[in-house]
Amino acid sequence: MSFGDPNNPYGQQPPAPQGQPGYGYPQQAPQGVPAQGYGYPQQGQPGYGYPNQAYPAGPGGYSGAQTPMPGGVKAARVILFVVGGLQILGGILVLLGGALFASAFSESSGSSATDSSELAGALATGVVIGGVVVLGLALWPILTAAKLSKGRGGVRVSGIVYGSLMTLFSAGGLILNLTALSSDAAAGGVVFSMVLGVIQLGLALWVLVGLANSAAGAYFRRPQY
Repeated sequence: MSFGDPNNPYGQQPPAPQGQPGYGYPQQAPQGVPAQGYGYPQQGQPGYGYPNQAYPAGPGGYSGAQTPMPGGVKAARVILFVVGGLQILGGILVLLGGALFASAFSESSGSSATDSSELAGALATGVVIGGVVVLGLALWPILTAAKLSKGRGGVRVSGIVYGSLMTLFSAGGLILNLTALSSDAAAGGVVFSMVLGVIQLGLALWVLVGLANSAAGAYFRRPQY
């Protein structure tokens, strides 16, 4: 049977061979495999508009999202940075003040120039050592605050120990100021020192509470990837 010119698009086209679908029809899937046409999701891949599968949870059932830092830990971190900066400033002032005092003391010496120069040298050495110690201690709160975001329990313990020592020295300073205030000696300076001591004590307690509560404990026990 003749079907005319096969190149003629208006002529009758010959039937498609057996086993092959015609133009515009989806191919038949092998036996046992469901048919998949255009617009249907492929096997193993979500279709258009379908949500992707969630990522598996990490060890212990935690998801991959980072645990946010509690507000108490953030406040303690800021306080440690501020206190460390003030200690650095204080150490620098102690070094400069000691050097100026030693220079002025040596220039005001009279007949006993040798003894005065030795005494000035000893004072200058002591002041320099004290300033270096203050500067070294200033690194403690700064390094602790810098590692709070990625640190573990050891960083938390370091902050708690520093807050405890800060609380102890602040309370001791307040007791000494109260004793000096009762003797009516330089009342204005004592009151100013007491105000500073109260502020320092409040900051120290804030560090302790911010790092010792249960929210901070859960934060420092978080899994890290």
